[in-house]
Amino acid sequence: YLSNLVRGDFGISFTQENREVNDIIREHFPVSAILGILAVMFAAAGGVLWGALTALYRNRMPDYIIMFLVILGISVPSFVVAALSQLALVNFNSFAGRTVLPVAGWGTIYHMIVPAMVLGLGPMAYLTRLMRSSMLEIISSDFVRTAKAKGLPPARIFTRHQLRNAILPVVTVLGPAIAAITTGGFVVELVFAIPGLGRYFVQAVQQLDYTVIMGTTVFYGAFLVFMVIVVD
Repeated sequence: YLSNLVRGDFGISFTQENREVNDIIREHFPVSAILGILAVMFAAAGGVLWGALTALYRNRMPDYIIMFLVILGISVPSFVVAALSQLALVNFNSFAGRTVLPVAGWGTIYHMIVPAMVLGLGPMAYLTRLMRSSMLEIISSDFVRTAKAKGLPPARIFTRHQLRNAILPVVTVLGPAIAAITTGGFVVELVFAIPGLGRYFVQAVQQLDYTVIMGTTVFYGAFLVFMVIVVD
């Protein structure tokens, strides 16, 4: 089996009706990738926006409110957020009298919105803290004071001088974050009945399907290393 593993052949699943593990990865990883890309977009946009706002309004009410929500986002596990979001969707759809956003399943953009937000909530909270600390360091820099002394418009100072420099640490950690989000949606995919690779990994662990466990673990590890190299 080790020689097959070196060649990228992970063998045949014990429980998936003699399906090859490579076929399972090839068919279901794109679903996880789509969900992960949407979650990364949500996390990156939210992290940069909220982090910049907390730095600009440091020690004021917006800073306190956003940081409180950030602590909640970091502390509450994703499966709890997923279950609560499903409960909220059921009540919202019942109140609206129709299915505005599906509670579970896959197939349309409406099925992707809530799972992507749930999956990206934790990384968004982490990126918000990172962006805040980076932004606070940039705000007190000499070149920012020089730009203010020149009389440049505040909007230009924010976009051209503060935001562009403060976002560099966020970009640095975005590569591993992409890999972690794309490969870390196990519970979210299971809760929302999404046919992604993470759902099959959880089922393989429950059913002791060792070839699928080994194949997905090696694949996820290689994908993580690849994303770190790309960012570097």
